[in-house]
Amino acid sequence: MKTKWIARSLRAGMLAGALAAGGAWAAEHEVRIVQYAYTPAELTIKAGDTVTWINDEKRVSHSVLFRGSGEESERFFPGERWSRKFEQPGSYEYTCGPHPEMKGLIVVEP
Repeated sequence: MKTKWIARSLRAGMLAGALAAGGAWAAEHEVRIVQYAYTPAELTIKAGDTVTWINDEKRVSHSVLFRGSGEESERFFPGERWSRKFEQPGSYEYTCGPHPEMKGLIVVEP
C-alpha cells in the first residue's frame, strides 16, 4: 500500500518537474484592429505561441500580410478573427494587405 503511494508521488513530482523545466504551455495573444491600427503594434512572444488578430472595426475588412514570406491571411470582417501559430524564433513584420500603412511586428523568442 505504501509502495503505491510512493510510486504515485514520484510520478507526480517528475511530471511537475518536467513542466517547470521547459514543458511550459504555449500562450495565446491577441492583437486588436481599431481605427486602422494594430494594437499592440509590436508584440514579443515565445516559440509555439499563437497570435489572434481581431477586427474591431465597424465597417472595414483587413488582412495580415507578412512582408518576408508574402503569406497573407484571408480578409476578415468586423467581429471576425484570424490566428497563426509561430513555431520559429525571429522577427515577423506585417502589414494589412488592403491598407499597407498599417504596420505590425511579432518578435518570437526561443
